[in-house]
Amino acid sequence: MYKVTIINDGIETVIHHPAFGQPKLQSGQIKQEINKADGFIFMILPNNPGYNLIHPLKTLIKVLNLKTGKLEFDGRVLSPTENMAESGAFAKSYHCESELGYLNDSAQRHGEYHDISVRDFLQVIIDNHNRDVADDDIDKTFVVGEVTVTDPNDSLYRYLGYESTLDTIFDKLIDRLGGELQVRKENGVRYLDYLQNPGELKETEIRLSKNLKSITKEVDPSEIITRLIPLGTRIESDDSDATDASQARLTIESVNNGKDYIVDEDMENALGTVVVKSHVWDDITVPSILKTRGEQFLANNNRVKVKYTIDALDLFLLEKDPNQFEVGNYHRVINPVMNIDENLRIVGKTVDILYPNQNSLIVGDLFKTASQYQFEANKSASKVFELEGVVNTQSSRIRGLLEQVN
Repeated sequence: MYKVTIINDGIETVIHHPAFGQPKLQSGQIKQEINKADGFIFMILPNNPGYNLIHPLKTLIKVLNLKTGKLEFDGRVLSPTENMAESGAFAKSYHCESELGYLNDSAQRHGEYHDISVRDFLQVIIDNHNRDVADDDIDKTFVVGEVTVTDPNDSLYRYLGYESTLDTIFDKLIDRLGGELQVRKENGVRYLDYLQNPGELKETEIRLSKNLKSITKEVDPSEIITRLIPLGTRIESDDSDATDASQARLTIESVNNGKDYIVDEDMENALGTVVVKSHVWDDITVPSILKTRGEQFLANNNRVKVKYTIDALDLFLLEKDPNQFEVGNYHRVINPVMNIDENLRIVGKTVDILYPNQNSLIVGDLFKTASQYQFEANKSASKVFELEGVVNTQSSRIRGLLEQVN
């Protein structure tokens, strides 16, 4: 089902093909996640034609889904590991990263930017990257593609330092404005898109007694803030030793009864504890506006994060479902035993190129308010002993579907 090809100086060598008599890898797994470079780990034996043709950072590698015609992985080889078993057999394992990782190969240059749009600021960052990698034998350049993320005023105030390009994009844009990076190829051009709400709601359901093999629910409150300190523009200081992090900033004390923080009382009562964090808005110079922005930030972002790890059969492979599971898309997930019936987003996916029936999904991007979190926890507790018959029925059905996939 999957074809793996390595490329050295434009010369292609197939190292894995599902057809009989073709070269095979011993193992191969692709890990895909939102806002991360995809990873591909594989093991190769000495009798493979590509065994001695793989060079870290130079060799390019592609994994093609022969059924859909989609490139599941497109990137380069990173680090090798050589193994010898007790039997004396040798093998090599390689870790690879997708093209998004090219943005780690460049550094930004110092600059101060006022009244600049999100797109134009990203263009500055990518121009710096392209200049750094212009002389590389491998094409690592990007073209700024679709940009749908915006600043409320569409007028950024940012500094650039000397960090890597990818770290800079996260620090100066994604961590402050949200959004997601996506790399796409069209007519040989590598585009970097910066999108606010990518992904579609698909028709295929992930349902108990149909295609759901297992599911684990994980609740992560680590990003919760019960008291937010909004910080605005820098305040001029005579201290020449002051770092960027230690410089004084505008606060809301003058418009908030002498307190420099805003309280999310519902979340504080639900958790029964106090968590204080700050957030910076460089472009805000008026305390009242800063307070409003802080209140909006708490209302929109202060949530308990719920993540699901799912093993589900991709019945698209058997032409029994209309949609394949792809990172970024939404699917309705139904498991009455765990009180789950919601449209959830696939934020991570593991693809086993040798055993497609062992693929797994990470479903997340679901954020609960304090009241929702408490209500659903109580409701789930009352359902622990319900629907046992449904679970037993699922077991036999899943076994039958696994036989078909294999």
